[in-house]
Amino acid sequence: MRFSPRWFYLVAPGLGALAGLLYGSIFAVGPLTGSAIRGAIIGAPILLYERRLLLPAMRERVRQLATPLFLIATVAIYVGMIIAGNAAASTVLNRLFRFMYSERNAMLMSQSGLLYALGASAVAVFVFRVRDLIGPGVFANLLIGRYHRPISEERVFLFLDVTGSTRFADRHGDRAAQAYLGQVFNALALPVSRARGSIDDYIGDMALVTWTIERGTRDAACLRCVFDFAARLAEDAAAWTERFGQVPEFRAALHCGSVVTAEIGLERHKIAYFGDVVNTTARLESLSKTLGVHVLVSADLLDRIGRLPDDLVAEGLGRHSLRGRDEPLAVAAITQRAAAPMPTSTILSRAAQPPGLR
Repeated sequence: MRFSPRWFYLVAPGLGALAGLLYGSIFAVGPLTGSAIRGAIIGAPILLYERRLLLPAMRERVRQLATPLFLIATVAIYVGMIIAGNAAASTVLNRLFRFMYSERNAMLMSQSGLLYALGASAVAVFVFRVRDLIGPGVFANLLIGRYHRPISEERVFLFLDVTGSTRFADRHGDRAAQAYLGQVFNALALPVSRARGSIDDYIGDMALVTWTIERGTRDAACLRCVFDFAARLAEDAAAWTERFGQVPEFRAALHCGSVVTAEIGLERHKIAYFGDVVNTTARLESLSKTLGVHVLVSADLLDRIGRLPDDLVAEGLGRHSLRGRDEPLAVAAITQRAAAPMPTSTILSRAAQPPGLR
């Protein structure tokens, strides 16, 4: 089952209510019930906005701004939400609970309340910007210290290479190529988020995306991510052509297995992966170019996924020797179509055969 954000419509008011209770406890502004209601109504829109559940198009445009402009724009949006939320909350409190003497007084926001809301908003803006800069998954794991000591875990790896970027740079220059790649990777962010993955690194014109094995294989989320990204590029084809003269194309290679994950660095912390799986995925990305395949996946990952979704089909491409591996690796090409899926057992048996025997 795909991840649904609907639960957050209930969580957001609850978190806002907790912030309201904290404010009411600190400043003793009246009944805590009123503070909780006010916090829920003011805080929920901000939290829903940050979760892409409110004004998602605006949020995406704001996130693409330079950091100073991002901070100014986000604080301005927060202030607008705070003022509107306070007016709504005060009206509710006045009409339902008579917490205020009049609706006019109910609409006014105290100086301490405004400063508290702005301070909380500034902290939230800073935290969210840092999260965006290093990645939500990496940020959360660094925050809780999950990988402070190296641990072994199974992960799914996706190497996504933007093809034709070198030719684009030759024609338009490095500055235009950087803007082009920046927009491509911006477009990748939402499909990865929907698939509950993490963009862990950018290496030139390639993005490294990872999942825990449970998240990546559930409903073939890692494969869904790739084709959701392709669909998003196709939907915006006219805009891409108008701005850059072409629609981006890419190759994707996916593999899974056990790695050692650790937090490294002192002045610049980073979560790094160590193991043959990372190198193998990189070799698969090179093999996809040799084979002329847009989406190449290892039989190991297909085995962990099990049955593919109805609109995805795999074609076994045999076993191939990869540099650094003793044993050849069976691989398959993944394409999208509206047809019944091929059983995974058949895919794996075909992938194990030499190409001439299929």
